[in-house]
Amino acid sequence: MLQARKMMMRGWLLSAAAVAMVASGCANMTETQRDVAVGAGLGAVAGAVIGDGKGAAIGAGVGAAGGYVWSRYMENKRAQMQRATAGTGVQVTQTDDNRLKLNIPSDITFDTNRSDIKPNMRPILDDFADGLYDQPGMEIYIIGHTDSTGNDAINDPLSVDRANSVRDYLIRRGVDGRSIRTEGRGSHEPIASNNTPAGRAANRRVEIYLAERAGAANDGRAGYGNEPGNTPIGTPAR
Repeated sequence: MLQARKMMMRGWLLSAAAVAMVASGCANMTETQRDVAVGAGLGAVAGAVIGDGKGAAIGAGVGAAGGYVWSRYMENKRAQMQRATAGTGVQVTQTDDNRLKLNIPSDITFDTNRSDIKPNMRPILDDFADGLYDQPGMEIYIIGHTDSTGNDAINDPLSVDRANSVRDYLIRRGVDGRSIRTEGRGSHEPIASNNTPAGRAANRRVEIYLAERAGAANDGRAGYGNEPGNTPIGTPAR
């Protein structure tokens, strides 16, 4: 029995390592797909150490979720942002890897070829920043996008400037800048046709992701631990 368990664990370890190696080296994967695949491999390794195949399977599931937890705080934050953005065109969703996503369109964010935040966007960012200074361990990821007007030499840095404008505003509202990552993707990830004004407006957007690491909900710091606000609640309906 002991030998069988050792062989099973060895198999899980090898499989998990292969998943992680293949995923991390696949250039055609998106960042989220890569993180999920690598996380699944590493999670399986951790689960296998627990001692049996079921532990490895559970570990793979946790790892595939990117190590993020959807706590009561995250659910409350989603509800807060849905109320704050009602009727604005902002999409507030929970991603498959348990991040809170805000997709903010151009009629609120930026004009063509501009990176300064429009006044209509400020109340939304104010609500987003509200309370985050009391929640250490949160991770914020901001991605700027442009339409296809102009070329990559213009659009790529413009999308970075847009993401950084949002970051700088959040920092002024008290959010810890060390928790924020920014990226610009130019016009390379359109969500609508660039052949119409409406399509270009949809593509000229900012995406903001908020995530809570699984360990942060129980690490004993202020705003965490066993407080009701950060009790993990699973995966509610999107």
